[in-house]
Amino acid sequence: MDQTGFLAACGHVLDMGRAAQGIGTLGEKSVHAVLKEYFDPRPECHEVPVGPYVADVANEEGFFEIQTRDFSRLRAKAEYLLTLGPVTVVYPVNGIKWVIWMDEDGVQSPRKRVPRKPTAQAILPELYRLKPLLGRPGLRFCVLVLEVEEYRLRDGRGEDRKKGATKFDRLPVSLLDEVWLEGPEDFLALVPEELGETFTAREFAKAGKISLAAAQAGLNVLHALGVLERVGKEKRAYLYRRAL
Repeated sequence: MDQTGFLAACGHVLDMGRAAQGIGTLGEKSVHAVLKEYFDPRPECHEVPVGPYVADVANEEGFFEIQTRDFSRLRAKAEYLLTLGPVTVVYPVNGIKWVIWMDEDGVQSPRKRVPRKPTAQAILPELYRLKPLLGRPGLRFCVLVLEVEEYRLRDGRGEDRKKGATKFDRLPVSLLDEVWLEGPEDFLALVPEELGETFTAREFAKAGKISLAAAQAGLNVLHALGVLERVGKEKRAYLYRRAL
C-alpha cells in the first residue's frame, strides 16, 4: 500500500478539478481519475485503445481496469485483454464515507459520516459475475478500501430536497487498505478470521459485514476456487470450512 503515492494522485486530480471550476467537471468521476493516476501517473498510459476496447491503464505490467460495480459488464473485455497480457481488475470500496450536501448556489453542508463500514469482502458478489474467468493465468484483483467524501446535490424531493437527490461525485481522501487477490491462498484473506472452524453463509455474512445474498454468492466462488470446502449441513444451510 502506497499512501504517499495515493495522496499525490488525489492532490493532482483535485488540482485538475479546481482548474476546471469544481469537483465533477473533469469528464469522469474523481475516484476513477485518482485510481488511474495511482496505478500509473503517465497520461500516455491512460485510456489506451486496445483492439475493440479502451484500457483504463496499459503499461509494462499489463492492463488495469477500474470497475466500481457490475463485473458482468467487464467479462468480454477482460477475456480479450487476457489474450494480450496480465489484467488487474481494480475494485474501490468505500470503507469510510462522508456525505456533503450541495445547494444549487454551491453552498456546502458540513460533512456527515455514514455509519456503515464495508470491507474487502464487498468484492465477493462481483467475483461471482466473473466466475468463468477466475483462475485464468494473468488475472488478478486489487481491492482498495478508501475513505471518500460523497457530494450530493440538494435537488430531490421533500422539504429538505434530499429524497431521490443526485449523487454528484465521490472524492477520495485516503487509502485505508489494499488487498491483492491472484492465487487461491490470496482469496483466503476474504474469509473473516473470527469465524470458527465451520460456519454457515449467515455467519459469514455477519462477520464480513455483507448481505446474506452477497455471502452466498461469495461462498460459491470461494468453494469453486478450492479455498473452502463443504462439510455437511446445519438444518438446510451448507457448512463450510477452510480448505487451505
